[in-house]
Amino acid sequence: GEAVGPLARRYKIEDPANIIVVHDELDLEPGILRLKVGGGLAGHNGLKSISAHLHTDDYVRVRIGVGKPSSKDVGVDHVLSSIPAAERRILDVAVEVAVDSIESIVSGGIAAAMQDFNGR
Repeated sequence: GEAVGPLARRYKIEDPANIIVVHDELDLEPGILRLKVGGGLAGHNGLKSISAHLHTDDYVRVRIGVGKPSSKDVGVDHVLSSIPAAERRILDVAVEVAVDSIESIVSGGIAAAMQDFNGR
């Protein structure tokens, strides 16, 4: 988050809808991708930091599912630990789809991209 605010100011990005953040999402199964604009932070420390530096939650999000850990207390360990090989293959494909979704957002807008990618 500390990099996003200064970069937005440096490149004079005033509309947060022109900022695309790709992040892990515990509330989605591994490999599931969802796009959205704004919304809650769901305890995500990276999003909290970005929102604090931008002074808004209204940026575009490309959410890549990593699955829920066994308990809330191990959430940080879950996202920072090594990824099992089978899940790694799933997440590698999800990252490729995320890149395609970003290209779609840039070329056709978030509404069209959401329609194309959120149904997969």
